[in-house]
Amino acid sequence: MEFLLSASIGFLLGSIPTAFIIMKKAKGIDITTSGSGNVGAMNSFEVSRSKKIGFLVFFIDFLKGIIAVLLVRFLLGDSFIFSSLASLFTIFSHCFNPWLNFKGGRGLATAAGISIILFPALLVIWIFSWITIYLIKKDILLSNIIATVLALVLSYILINQDFIFLYTKKVDIAELLLFTSGVLLIIFIKHIEPLKELISKK
Repeated sequence: MEFLLSASIGFLLGSIPTAFIIMKKAKGIDITTSGSGNVGAMNSFEVSRSKKIGFLVFFIDFLKGIIAVLLVRFLLGDSFIFSSLASLFTIFSHCFNPWLNFKGGRGLATAAGISIILFPALLVIWIFSWITIYLIKKDILLSNIIATVLALVLSYILINQDFIFLYTKKVDIAELLLFTSGVLLIIFIKHIEPLKELISKK
């Protein structure tokens, strides 16, 4: 029952189509058919040309991740397995939204909200990797893709280091790596099409 409740909470919260709602209300635009069609902060900004809208979408999607973890902890206690299950379903339904014919965002904002509570070291590794790649390549999407792959690899390499668990409750390493792999895999899958486009342009 606890597993079903965790998954349901995550799925329902993640499926709130933030960018679609905001763009429809503020601009009368269907974000799924505009720009890249991505239902996230970056495409919302690029289509609307409004930093305010882009930030608002990012912030709400970020909050979805935080709320999913905190709500499951409130209802079911401080169990990593329940929180991580809710998190994976939150990201999944955000990226493959059931209300939008399974179109969605790329999951970065929601994953950041989740990671800041469940696994801050993962977020730090990803941000550090992203900044490094961006300074070299000056390409946001390429930085997203490479940082996601690097974050997964570095998490596996550094998982036994003490700093990995700084600000995080010591949890089973297998559970932590499973959670990390699931989150980053979903994000990577959502970046496959942009990756194909980048390769074709080369």
